[in-house]
Amino acid sequence: GQAAIYLARYAAQVTILVRSASLAASMSEYLIEQLESTANIAIRYRSQVTGGQDVDGCLSGIVIQDLDDGSETPEPASGLFVLIGSVPHTDWVDGVLQRDKGGFIICGPDIAKPGHGRAPYLVETSMPGVFAVGDVRSDSVKRVATAVGDGAIAVQLLHRYLALQTAPAPT
Repeated sequence: GQAAIYLARYAAQVTILVRSASLAASMSEYLIEQLESTANIAIRYRSQVTGGQDVDGCLSGIVIQDLDDGSETPEPASGLFVLIGSVPHTDWVDGVLQRDKGGFIICGPDIAKPGHGRAPYLVETSMPGVFAVGDVRSDSVKRVATAVGDGAIAVQLLHRYLALQTAPAPT
């Protein structure tokens, strides 16, 4: 959404293709309203790109499929930006950290049966001393500013965590 708003400042027309019937599940209401009120932004729900066309090796158009009836329509296009959401690549922590059904890492008070001996910190995972920030964190806002804020919080909480650790006795 934010990328479309930015591109609309420079492009004659920006078209957003949305595979679902709504943007509400993945975007804030104010941003949806801003997109809908921007004259040179069109939103096409239940659609996807199925092909491209070129002239001399440069993009000249795309083929848009209507997901309700399967019809395909060629449309002129001089640019294509694919922003189709995120898939967390967290399989490597399976069985080590708690994840939600989408694969995002569960942190803080959402952890089921924490083994911390204390309440887990806000961005701390189910393993004490391991923190997850940004888009990989379950229920995060999925915005750059939030990821930066998560990182700043994690640094502060890591210092707190380390301060609580006891040094091993000298031998």
